[in-house]
Amino acid sequence: MSDQKPVVIWSREAAMAEGDCACASADPSRPVLRRLDLADAGEQDCACPDSGVTTGLPLSPPALLWRRAPELYRAPLPGQHEVAFAPSPTAAITLLNGAAGRILDQFAVPRSIDQVAGELPGAAAADARQAALQLAQLGLLCPAEAVETPCAPAPHTLTAWLHVTNQCNLRCAYCYVRHSDEAMSTVTGRTAVEALIRSAVRHGFRAVKLKYAGGEPTLNFALVQLLHRHALALTGQHGLELQGVLLSNGVNLSPATCDTLREMGIRLAISLDGVGAVHDAQRGAGTFERVARSVERAIAVGLRPHLSITVTAQNVEGLPDVVAYALERDLLFNLNFYRPPNGTGGASHLQAENDRLIAGGHAALALIELRMPAHSVVGGLLDRAHLGYPHSYPCGAGRNYVVVDHQGAVSACQMDMARPLGTIWAGDPLEIIRSARGRLQNTPVDDRGECASCVWRYWCAGGCPLLRQRLTGRNDTRSPYCAVYRALLPEMLRLEGIRLLTTRATA
Repeated sequence: MSDQKPVVIWSREAAMAEGDCACASADPSRPVLRRLDLADAGEQDCACPDSGVTTGLPLSPPALLWRRAPELYRAPLPGQHEVAFAPSPTAAITLLNGAAGRILDQFAVPRSIDQVAGELPGAAAADARQAALQLAQLGLLCPAEAVETPCAPAPHTLTAWLHVTNQCNLRCAYCYVRHSDEAMSTVTGRTAVEALIRSAVRHGFRAVKLKYAGGEPTLNFALVQLLHRHALALTGQHGLELQGVLLSNGVNLSPATCDTLREMGIRLAISLDGVGAVHDAQRGAGTFERVARSVERAIAVGLRPHLSITVTAQNVEGLPDVVAYALERDLLFNLNFYRPPNGTGGASHLQAENDRLIAGGHAALALIELRMPAHSVVGGLLDRAHLGYPHSYPCGAGRNYVVVDHQGAVSACQMDMARPLGTIWAGDPLEIIRSARGRLQNTPVDDRGECASCVWRYWCAGGCPLLRQRLTGRNDTRSPYCAVYRALLPEMLRLEGIRLLTTRATA
């Protein structure tokens, strides 16, 4: 890139990552001035909230006074480049060359875009003006008198976990489900779908997302098909969009099942905790080979499965191998932190665990840098963190997320099904969750004293609220994995900047 002509390039996720979570797709109507196309972010084992972004940010007249965004983060890259990010509804990880960085510096005090455009040495006024407009549209500049509202407040998708069976063909040591031979009945499933769509209509949502889970949902796959067809008919009647994803351990995915998922438009997320013996140690002897065959079957019929990697102390050192496995197959993936049901053994134990997670995360990111993909993989890579847009809530629990177990009981989170708040027969499952006493408290990150001044707060949003409550007994404190976020998020930002720089250089 020339250092005289200002150049602004940004990364934009085409869709939110999602999986056994409450995520919803980020709206693709965010502004596009000059972009590098990115693949979908795939499926994530998370509970990321819906962005609620529906339109691009309208720019005010250039004569208006602008300033650098108060939450602006900048870090140097090779060759006098830098990567920048600031939370706003149209935010994106942005690569700046030296001239673009100098334009950004001019707004340390309030200035008009036209004023700055005529003062940059060595750059044409039209180029400088266009770059400044791009910086404003990407949230790196904001109107000098604006009241900061970096996060979109209103989700537009109601997401539901449908626990179609308690049965499972694995017995993973860390699983939070109490396995049995019970499965969801047709009556319960249809009633659940009808109640969820009723909630979506009553609360003004524009889309419904169903996550078919268990147990192992392929063991009740006939019900999955029936429920999805029923949901398609009902959402069509109400003018709602429908999305579906199957969350599978991948052990017994047949070619016929893969064909059906593709034909019905249901996405696929597969749990994979490592390569070879590393995966087998967590999920059972011989399971890696069976999962690998399922991955190949899915790819062969045109499905692009997302790999959900649960990270524990036992598999953390194997992260580079499973990351390489995903990159070789051009599959998206994410790292989910294990959520213990009780305390971890005290502060020293947690620090030791965090140290291992940080080391494993750095090793995985180093592998990504060595095998840099053409598309972004860091947007939803880290548990409950998302770099595609800023968010105040780490998940949709209590806001736009409902969990229905195999008997029709309603909970705020799939990891909290032991404490149901009501049933689908009450009429409005979402209202049950929002109004229940003693429910999981999902507080916005700015309301947590220890998080309110952190530069990363709109990226991790304070981490999983259920985990925080279990391990600290509080709802207003930072995540037990805060040290991991602080260590890895800057490296993820740098890595995306390097990817943009590399892609630009070879374009």
